[in-house]
Amino acid sequence: MASSEPTLFNQVVNLCKRRGFVFPSAEIYGGFRSTYDYGPLGVLMLRNVKDAWWRSMVQMRSDVVGLDAAILSPPQIWEASGHLANFTDPLVDCTACKTRHREDQLEDPNVCPTCGKEGTFTEARAFNLMFKTSAGPVEGAGTEVYLRPETAQGMFVNFKNVLETIRKKPPFGIAQVGKSFRNEITPGNFVFRTREFEQMELEFFVPPEEADTWYRYWMSERYEWYLELGVPADKLRMRPHDDDELSHYSSGTSDVEFMFPWGWGELEGIANRGDYDLKQHAEKSGQKLEYFDQSTGERYVPHCIEPAAGATRSMMAFLLAAYDEEKVNDEVRTVLRLHPRLAPYKVAILPLSKKDTLLPVSEEVLKLLQPHFMCDYDVTQTIGKRYRRQDEIGTPFCVTVDFDSLEDRAVTVRERDSMEQERIPIEELVSYLTQKLGL
Repeated sequence: MASSEPTLFNQVVNLCKRRGFVFPSAEIYGGFRSTYDYGPLGVLMLRNVKDAWWRSMVQMRSDVVGLDAAILSPPQIWEASGHLANFTDPLVDCTACKTRHREDQLEDPNVCPTCGKEGTFTEARAFNLMFKTSAGPVEGAGTEVYLRPETAQGMFVNFKNVLETIRKKPPFGIAQVGKSFRNEITPGNFVFRTREFEQMELEFFVPPEEADTWYRYWMSERYEWYLELGVPADKLRMRPHDDDELSHYSSGTSDVEFMFPWGWGELEGIANRGDYDLKQHAEKSGQKLEYFDQSTGERYVPHCIEPAAGATRSMMAFLLAAYDEEKVNDEVRTVLRLHPRLAPYKVAILPLSKKDTLLPVSEEVLKLLQPHFMCDYDVTQTIGKRYRRQDEIGTPFCVTVDFDSLEDRAVTVRERDSMEQERIPIEELVSYLTQKLGL
């Protein structure tokens, strides 16, 4: 049963709070704008999104390695990268209602979307999006540091270290998942645009003449990743940037976009960054950041292809794509049809009764499955209500332990999407679920 887009957005936001996916941060103090805490289910799903990305980008490849670089960094890095000079948004203030807006996101640059008055905006001024803080006990010159606005620069400044330690040669990549911070002027739309977020980025270094080929390769790879994890094709598109949209370092960028309730929004950008970053850091640091090919005697600065995805945005898109409602026996069943890799719990163990006679076998089943799958264990309310709860949080399979289990050493396995049930011997449960989940 399809929902209208605004209704879908509210349903998913409400589900996130009600079922423990996402909470407003510091809620007991009235909240802190545009920051969110990931609850017991949200932290599992967000980890699954990141693990699915890491599996695809690092584990299943021989040409990519990982990195975890520092969040705090000196100004020299951001001066070299161009962020101090170019990482800005045009900010305008409405003199009538005192609200602030990004000029480039206004439908009408002469009308305030908050109060509706015309001609009340101040002159646009550049607003740097980077968070600045101080290091050490005394504030002053030399103590200025920045919270990274992207994870990419840590990979560029470690290019030489990685090249010397892993014995790779271009084409090869460095991958990283981690927190980034941007002092957004207009955060909003739940977790879509926040000041603190997680990125999943790859810097893929290639010979200059191969850059365009690899750019197109990664466009295809990243688009397919979302499809494989359950995003419908009609909710996904690849949009090339126009020339006036390109970042100062990019010769080509395309965005993987998802149809959010408010319209198309970016999930991931794939950029051909050329040799800009390595050359800039080489110049500013005085270090050579290049590759010497011993087989040909050629020395060159590799070009870089960067697929950069938002983990939190991706999680939100997966939730919106998975949310469904259907009528079952004249009742509405809410179900998150999440891909098994993304589901917070893979299996729920549900004793049919809270009677002590069933609990030993139920706990035996739980301990059998826990080393293999993230499991939930629920004994509260009727079995029907527990099924509905698991459907609503996206659990692919429920395992019901009943009184027959005491005799036949078998359990009933219920599949989320079809609601079909099958009797499976306990000793075959791990292999059965592993095959069904496709993990």
